[in-house]
This record gives sequence, C-alpha cells and structure tokens, in this order.
Amino acid sequence: MRHVLDHVMAVTARPSSVMVEGSGSWLRDSEGRTYLDFVQGWAVNCLGHTHPVMVEALRVQAERLINCSPAYHNGPMARLATLIAETSGLDHVFLCNSGAEANEGAIKLARKWGQINRGGAYEIITMHGSFHGRTLATMSASGKPAFERLFEPKVAGFRKVPLNDLDAVGDAITDRTVAVMVEPIQGEAGVVPATDGYLRALRQLTQERGVLLILDEIQTGIGRTGLLYAFQHTGVVPDIMTLGKGLGGGVPLAALVAGARASCFEAGDQGGTFNGNALMAAVGCAVVETVRRPGFLAAVREASAHLAAGLGSLAARHGHGEVRGRGLLLALALARGDAGEVVAQALERGLLINAPRPDTLRFMPALTVSPDEIDRMLALLEPCLG
Repeated sequence: MRHVLDHVMAVTARPSSVMVEGSGSWLRDSEGRTYLDFVQGWAVNCLGHTHPVMVEALRVQAERLINCSPAYHNGPMARLATLIAETSGLDHVFLCNSGAEANEGAIKLARKWGQINRGGAYEIITMHGSFHGRTLATMSASGKPAFERLFEPKVAGFRKVPLNDLDAVGDAITDRTVAVMVEPIQGEAGVVPATDGYLRALRQLTQERGVLLILDEIQTGIGRTGLLYAFQHTGVVPDIMTLGKGLGGGVPLAALVAGARASCFEAGDQGGTFNGNALMAAVGCAVVETVRRPGFLAAVREASAHLAAGLGSLAARHGHGEVRGRGLLLALALARGDAGEVVAQALERGLLINAPRPDTLRFMPALTVSPDEIDRMLALLEPCLG
C-alpha cells in the first residue's frame, strides 16, 4: 500500500494506516485492524461513521437530484435553511462547503455591513488562540501562533485580544471596528471555553458600541456541547453565526447564518459552484433532524458527564490536570508535554485521540457514543498515561 500513498500531498503527519470502513464509533484499516474513534474527523462525524439516516439520505437524494447549480433553488437547500433559521432564531442561511468558507463569508458579510452602516469600518476583533480556518483571510483572523509567519503578507484588518478579557475588547474597538468574532470553545487551542458570563457581557458590549457579534460555531454547533448550538447555554443570540463540521455529519457542508440586521449581501456578492447542492443539503437535513429528536441531546449530556468523570478519575490516579470543555468536546490537561507520544501509544492500542497542544488531549467522539464505548476508551487510554 505504501506506493499508493506516495502521491498524496504531505500537508499533515499521518500514520501509515489506510482506513477503509467505519461504523458508529469504530474504524477498520486495510490490514483489518479496528480502532475506537474519539476524533471522528475533528468533531465532524456527529452521528458516527456511516449512520443509517445519512446513508439513506445520500441514496434517496442521489437518485433524484445531485446539483442543479446554485443559480436555482432546490428542495433540500430550502429545507435545511429553514431548519437552521428556525432552530437558531436567525433569519438567513448561505450553505457552503467548509467551515473556512463559512467564516470567510462571515468576514465578507461583516465588511459589507460596515460599508453600509458604519462608515466603511472593516476591522474585526478576534482572540488569541482562535482558529477560524485555512483560507488566507481566515488564517489572518486566527490567533494560532503557528500561523503568524505563514504565507505573508496576511490579510489586514484583524486585531487580536485575549479570550475572556472584556476590557481588552472594549479597548480595541475603534471607529474602524465592524465586528467581534469568537468561538464559544477554542478547540484548536486546547478546548478553552469562553465563559458564559463573558459571552453575555460581550453581547451587551457589542450592542452598546454598535458592532456585530460573530460566533464561530464550526466545532461547537449541531449538538456538540449538549445543546443544538453552544450559544443557547447563555441566552446570547449573535448577529452572525457559522456552522460546519457536524452540520454535514461527515460530508462537506457548512453554513453562514445571519440575522436580518446583518444580512446585507446582494446578488453577486457571494456564491460558489457546489454551494447548497441538493445532495449535501439532504444529508444536512437528516443530521439536524436526527439531533433534534426527543432525548438525543439529553443523551449527549449524559455521555458528557460519564466521559468527564472518567477522565477526571484517570487524571487523579496518574497525576494529570483538569478536564475542560462542554458536552462531547472535552480535553484532559497532561502534567507533561508528551501528548503526541500518548496519542501514538493510543493508536498502537487501537484508540484514536487528538493532541491539539503538547500538554493537552482532546476527545471528540460521536454524539451517539455509548457508555460501554466510553469505558472502553478509558481502559485503552489508561496505560498510555503512566
């Protein structure tokens, strides 16, 4: 199999395993090894691998219509936009292909709003440690240290302040400021939450200062934190929200969502060849409708409590640190900077976990993960923590 991999561009470090099949929380490689997957495509596969509702949605829609071009409406596009609008309390939805594309659209929408409503203001305040994507503008918006010297010159117009520091945001707002952009939980920074109180105060501050609030819910949206959207824990409603990852449950699907006040795109301002295609939108409908079923999110919260308690017990036994996060986006702080080694040892034992920082393990299982699978994960992880 090695020669087959020689032509894959090396943009990330990958083990040599070639995954060929998945079901629920489990993956199987070409050599027949099975893995318990607590990465799930970086919180993408919210229903796990090859969930029946997704498979059926793909089959049924592929037999009817795949893509009629975004120049025309299609039924799944309209249905998914309605589902997102009705569940979020926002008004307009632009479907796209990736979280980075959704965030790029949010930046463009905010700048257009600033041209119309704020005298040409264009600057967006973002947070140290943030991650908003890998387009040039979203990398420029991100506060990820590794991005600082890449692909210079960056896109101008982003001011970065510490997360959870309201005074720093207030001091950074000027006549050039059009929006504040924040993740409810900074996943790539090591699962660092914005506190509920901070988000509420940030909403009040942005309203008082006449700028937009953009919530990047690419990683936290669609049930990941135990509610459909993370902002629902706070009662805060943003002007603009972005969704991705879990929205498609594993297929390329994302959304730019805006309230009527901020929704100022006109024909020709935004677009994309595959955006809102019927095939992906049909899957998105199946995913959202499944996550909205009675009892689903309560089960996510129960699984979260079980996982957090188990990680806390492991940490106490082996001298590690805190458990952070919400719902099924959790992190364990390690006492040593050897998270990469722990991940490698776990892989050898058939467990897939992620290390966003040298001192942090991140856990993003399927929202359908069972208590037995959580216990199995903890048993596989424990020998790697000694």
